[in-house]
This record gives sequence, C-alpha cells and structure tokens, in this order.
Amino acid sequence: MTTGINRRGFLQAVGGAAATALCPVDLIHAAESTRSSSTLPPEWMEPPHEFSQIPFWFWNDDLSEAELLRQIEDFQAHGVHGLLIHPRAGLPKSIGWLSERMIGFMRFAIERAAERDMRVILYDEGMYPSGSSSGQVVAENPAFRTRGLVCVDLDEARPETEVQGVRIGGNGEPELAAGQNLVAIVRRKNGHRIAVVDRAAGEGRSVIRGLHFTQDDPPRRADHREVPENQPPGADILNPESVACFIRLVYQRYYDEFGKHFGKTVMAIFTDEPSLLARGGERGMIPGTTGILEHVNAFLGYDFTEHLPALWYQDEPDAATHRRNYDRAIEARLEQTFYRQISEWCKAHGVALCGHPAGGDDIGPLRHFQIPGQDIVWRYVEPDKPSALEGEQSTQAKCASSAMIHLGRRRNLNEYCGAFGHNFTFEEMKWLANWLLVRGCNLLVPHAFYYSIRGPRIDERPPDVGPNNTWWPQFKPFATATSRLCWLNTDSVHVCGVAILGQNDWLPWRAAKTCFQNQRDFNYLEARHLWEEARVDDEGVHLAGMHYRALILEEDPPAQAAAAIETLTRAGRIIRWKESMTAGELVAQIDKLVPPDVQAAPESPNLRVRHVRKGDTDYYLLFNEGAGDIEFRLTLSAKGRRVVLDPMNGQGVAVSDASPIRLEGHAMRVLAAGIA
Repeated sequence: MTTGINRRGFLQAVGGAAATALCPVDLIHAAESTRSSSTLPPEWMEPPHEFSQIPFWFWNDDLSEAELLRQIEDFQAHGVHGLLIHPRAGLPKSIGWLSERMIGFMRFAIERAAERDMRVILYDEGMYPSGSSSGQVVAENPAFRTRGLVCVDLDEARPETEVQGVRIGGNGEPELAAGQNLVAIVRRKNGHRIAVVDRAAGEGRSVIRGLHFTQDDPPRRADHREVPENQPPGADILNPESVACFIRLVYQRYYDEFGKHFGKTVMAIFTDEPSLLARGGERGMIPGTTGILEHVNAFLGYDFTEHLPALWYQDEPDAATHRRNYDRAIEARLEQTFYRQISEWCKAHGVALCGHPAGGDDIGPLRHFQIPGQDIVWRYVEPDKPSALEGEQSTQAKCASSAMIHLGRRRNLNEYCGAFGHNFTFEEMKWLANWLLVRGCNLLVPHAFYYSIRGPRIDERPPDVGPNNTWWPQFKPFATATSRLCWLNTDSVHVCGVAILGQNDWLPWRAAKTCFQNQRDFNYLEARHLWEEARVDDEGVHLAGMHYRALILEEDPPAQAAAAIETLTRAGRIIRWKESMTAGELVAQIDKLVPPDVQAAPESPNLRVRHVRKGDTDYYLLFNEGAGDIEFRLTLSAKGRRVVLDPMNGQGVAVSDASPIRLEGHAMRVLAAGIA
C-alpha cells in the first residue's frame, strides 16, 4: 500500500483526480494511514460480484458459443460480473425471437455465468418497447393490437368520407366498422359535435423495433445512420388479456427453460419503457382502449366525458389540466394491467421485475418493480449542463432510489449512456455514474456492450461503452470503484429528513435543485403514500423507516391527501415552494424543521452529498458535479474519526475534523465518520 501523503493529496477517484488539502498539523503519519485501510470492511476492499455493473449485452450478429464464452471471460477480466442479455437489431433471421437457437444460446450464457458467480438479467422483448413479444401477441390474437382514441368533428366532416379511420355516413353520423367502438359524442366549446371512437392502430403504425435488418447483411452507411429493421406490431398493454398473453409467451417461456436458475444466477427480468401507442403512433390518436372512459372516471372521481375534447383541442377550457388528469388516469390504469400483472408473476416465480417506465419522472409504476429503475439516454443529462439539475430527466435518479427506500426494496437501477453518440467520452461515462451513485443508485446498467460492431451495427444507438471502445483497458478500476459505491448504497440507512412531494407521473425539480446545491438531501415522496402506507402526525411523515420532518410542495396534491396535508400544515411541517422564493429562503425554512446534517464552508453549489449509515459507520458520498476544483470544510452531524476513502483503489487516509477537502472537477470520494 502507498502511504505517502503530499500537500495536494493522493486520491484518484471515479471521474477525475480528487485531492485532500491537508495542513501540516493535520498530516497523519503513514502507519495510521495504513491502519485506516486495514480496518475498512472487506466488502469495500473486495466488493462482492452482486454489486457489479450489469451491462446491456447486445446480441446483434450471428452467435457462437465460443465467442459468447470469450466475451464473458473478457467481461470478468475487466471487473464486470453481470450480463443483461439483450437480443438486438442485427441478429440473423435464423435466430428469431425466442427461437430454439436463441434459447439455446441464452442457456449456454446462463450456465457459463453460473459457473463464474455472475448475475444474469433477461430482457423481455425483441426489441422494444416491451409488451408485444416481437409481434407474437398480435399474431396470436389480432384483437390484442395497440388501440387508441380518435376524434371526428361531425360538423366539419363530409358525408360518405373517412376521417381518422372512421367512416362518416350519408347522414353525417359515424358508421363504425368491426372492432370500432363509440366512446361518446360531445360538444366542443364552439358548439361543434365531435365523435370519440376507440379503434385499433392502423396498419404499419404503433410498432416496435425489430431484431432483423430488412436487407440481408447491409453495409455501414456513409452518414453512419442506422439501417432499416423489421417492425412488429405493438400490443394493447391497457388490455389485461393482451398482457397475460405477453407474460405467457415470454416470462413463462423463460421460466420453463431456465427456472432452475431463477432467484440465483438469473436475478431479474428487464421490461423496457412500455409505451401505450408503441412507436410511430398515428397523428391524432390518443392512448386508450375499449372501456377506458370507465376507468378514467373511476380514477378521477368524476365523469370525464364532457372534457374529452380537451384531449385534441388546446382552446378548450382548462385543456392542459384535463389532458394532465387524463394522462395520470391512463398511467394508473397501465399500472394495473401491465406492471402489476408482471410483478405478481415475477414474485410468484422467485425473480425480480426490473427495468423502467417510459417517463423520467414516472414514479408510480415503480411500486410494482422488485428493482425500481430509470434510464439516461440521448444526452438527456450531461456534465456541466443545466440538464443535470433542471427538467424532467434531472429527477430520474432520485425517482428510482426514493422508490427503493419507500417500497422497502433492496436495489434500484439505472440504464445509462444509451445513444450518447460516437463522441461520448470515458470522462462523461464516469461523470454519469457518479451523478447516479450520489443520488442513491446501486445497480448500474451500461448501454451497451456490443457482441459485434460489424457493418452498421456500430451505429445502432452508439457507442459501445465496453470491449469495443478505446477505454476498455482502463475499465477495471472504474468497474471496481462503482461496485464499492453500489455496495455502500445497499443495505444501508439513508440519513435524510426532507421529502419533496410528487405524483405518480410527475416529480418537481425546482426545489430539488436548491436542495442539491446546498447539500440538503431529500427523497421524492409519491403522494399516494400519504393515504396508503405512511403514518402522518405532528412530527412529520413516517414511512419505511424514514422520518421526514419537512415536506416540500410545489403544487397542490390530490384530494385523497387532504387529511395528511392538513395534519402537517397544522404542525408547521409543510414548505410551499413558490417561484418568488429565493434559494436562501428555502434553505432557511428547511433548517428550521430539519437541523443541517452537513454544512460546507464556503458554500459549494457544485458539491453533492449523500449520507448513509452502514453498520456503525457513517459514510458521506462527496461528488464535485462541476468541472472546476472546489475546496471546503465540512461540519457533520456524525461524530468520530474521519477517513477519506478512494473508490478507485479502496485505500483510505485518516484526517482531522478541521481538514479542508479539495475535490478536482468531476471527482468522487467517500468520507467515513466513526470508523474504527
């Protein structure tokens, strides 16, 4: 072990070089530094394989057992001890979705992983979004095709024509074909009558991505664009019978083939952003299915019929509010028809449901995941950009980790790096990992490791972030560092007394931004917890071992939460964020209710802190989210001997409470307090 310390420090952390600036009186002699490392938990020094990154493994070319084994061994040699088998565009037609050849290769990979103490996650679709079994659901029953609502202005439509797939008769009234259902005829604010019809998506619309190129062995395009692939029809995932068919075709098939590995090597099945209209939905079609208005009315507690025009016409009264209410009701219906069914099947078969919903702040569906998840794709979140703290996507890491805590789950995941482009760098990958880890993620799913980069495969949602990238020789220390931090975020207690209230499909980010920049950590609390699982009293919100003494609201919660909100308001536990509120005012209101757990001097708005307690030790994950160096002193609520830990090599050095801490741009490290 290296024990020498200089004035600038020694740490080389995930995402950059981190340094601890120590004054001469603070220097700890080498022997004590050595003892600091020797008393660290063994899981920190040698993290168990279960905390490894588990990459999407794109099976995108003709497969062979020899090459599969070579790649598995290469993954392990670089610190990667998990596989998410993802059949992908580029497979030959001889390896069809869930064909005997595909199942055989899956069995081979699972068995080799079992021999090597690796974890496997199976993917539930070929390719995405999930729910159609690569078109097999619709092939089994055409009535299970994706459905939606369309509207026809009967006062504008000409008789004996077809509008939005609906025939208008000679009398100006809709003449419905087989499989079409009249939802309602209602009047717009301008007096026009509109007919709302439920019907199946048109041919070639509402499809999913397929596994096979439409052209045999196409060359790479000069402009590096993706080449065409087959497009199977999407399924109606608002129809429980359609979803039951999907479960039988995919999930039950997996269990029939690999059941002996479930709950052991096969830890989970991944469902990927199920979409109500799949891809390429028709212009003017709104998500829905047969009988959907009944479910919307039941969820909202009133008859939505008169507000149907607002789904298509923005000039209707309170159109935005009605569209949002409809969307929230539809998402709640999707929870019941899709997520709940699959979750219950997974629970009964000893495997976890994982993956993620379509929206970055969709927290409601996560209650049905044994491993709640989200994903970062398309540069939705980037280093040193406003997107790291602002907008829907900025909430997603806290979305998944908060769900894990409040639902009593052990793990939460994030798919990350997908489609960031060929200009994506290793520094950006490490920054994204840190961004997630300091927000509580404890299972990282890189998108993706490619089986093949032959021809156009290299340009399919690039880049390969593993074996086919220039940084692969440097990957192992990074992989081990993230395993250490995932271990730290697992089976630990999150020390946090602040919650921000959200709803099933919406999480606010403005107050969250202030909390992040002032090291006032928080969790997102989905509103329904207030009337379902939480205990609410004058001392705050008690849920899943957490005690929130301050609840921040950015908008009024649903009516069902009224009693809880009244109790908290009476006790002075509610902070109502307003646009006119300054960051200082919000922090002052938080500090009145929740004494600061950590304070940085001077103020360090780029510093992110997560405090967890594991065993008898308090750990503070410290991440410099910005590009510039920062230096600060920390006042902590936790007491005891402090040790600064380097995630890259596992080593630690003891420091005094007064030691200033210096973090270079994008650097991560851990401060342990009370370590023996």
